[in-house]
Amino acid sequence: MASTEPEASTLSEAELPPDIIDMDIFGQLLEMDEEDDHEFSKSIVWNYFDQAKTTFEQMEKALEQEDLSELSTLGHFLKGSSAACGVIKVRDSCEYMQHYGKQKDEKALAELPRPVALHKLTETLRDVKVQYKEAEKALRRFYNDDEEQQQAAAALAGNEVSAQNAAKQQQPVHTAAASEPAPSLDDATAAASPKGPAIAATTAASS
Repeated sequence: MASTEPEASTLSEAELPPDIIDMDIFGQLLEMDEEDDHEFSKSIVWNYFDQAKTTFEQMEKALEQEDLSELSTLGHFLKGSSAACGVIKVRDSCEYMQHYGKQKDEKALAELPRPVALHKLTETLRDVKVQYKEAEKALRRFYNDDEEQQQAAAALAGNEVSAQNAAKQQQPVHTAAASEPAPSLDDATAAASPKGPAIAATTAASS
């Protein structure tokens, strides 16, 4: 019978997917940590996250401008930082981008026409973003800092607050009706008299 328990949010070192994270390299980062925490390696990995996101934005701009030389340079840069953290799929894809930017094939052996190189750069940039997100999610889970879970928790908290505010707005507001003085007998007589208040007053005086 399949287990219905939810997947644990944290990944252990042994559970990091080897096709995404090279444990020989990542393990070297972990060896630099203190025994009771991973703050040092986490700071390096978080710096890598920032670098990757910035580099992807720069790659998009370079691709729009069809700047092959810049794409090659950016691919080389992100390849190095990905390799340092053991993010192997991103490392390999960025190496391909480095070659495509020089109008070479994946192995940097054959020449590529410019349109073919641009097409390969477009496809590889799309793929490498997916590969990066896989690695980021795995590493965040290892450091018990799953961004998606935090966003979901924040959204849930926001929904609860919104529901509470909506409930308050829907509560009926009770206002006391302004009390008016009860009409006097003379007022009632005057109102009922067909000839108005003067006749009503005369009638009251003669009684």
